[in-house]
Amino acid sequence: MAKLYFRYGTVGSAKTLNLLAVAHNYQQQEKKALLIKPELDIRFGKNNIKSRAGLEKQADLLVNAKTNLLSCNFKGIDCLLVDEVQFLPSHLIDQLREITLKENIPVICYGLRTDFRSHLFPGSKRLMELADSIEEIKSTCHFCHKKAVLNLKHLDGKAALDGPSVQLGCEEKYFPSCFACYATQLRKAGLSTTEQMATLPH
Repeated sequence: MAKLYFRYGTVGSAKTLNLLAVAHNYQQQEKKALLIKPELDIRFGKNNIKSRAGLEKQADLLVNAKTNLLSCNFKGIDCLLVDEVQFLPSHLIDQLREITLKENIPVICYGLRTDFRSHLFPGSKRLMELADSIEEIKSTCHFCHKKAVLNLKHLDGKAALDGPSVQLGCEEKYFPSCFACYATQLRKAGLSTTEQMATLPH
């Protein structure tokens, strides 16, 4: 049976660069990797999958909440690579899991684990529950030299907890952060403690 992989990291951890490297490796071996991305991600163009390093490829399949992946023809496909998987609804994660069983095709998903409030995205939560392999793509805190584990949102030069969890095209507002720096930045902005954050609505 093929496996379902979840490779997660904070903002700026080269998740998409990793995906494109895997796609390149499949291409070099004359194998076919199908690239999937959420339809709502139009930051670099409707069909583009692009890393901050400048590398890019065209997505083969755009998905939204109405997509039925189980009706797609994956004949001749050796691997599914999913970018920005945190934006997928949980039922599409269930379908990806089923594809590994029915089609015996490995599925490798890349994305954020949590939003700027430290809450799991629905797609990421389902992957944490279903994936055979969960791997962290490590990065460094923007404010110190420790490992980043959270995504801190800044507005007008200070930490913020307001706004929607999904806000594309605003990467300059988000910073990879260790938990200590995340908490410090929130305190400086006069915002909630960790205990209070847990009750904030999405």
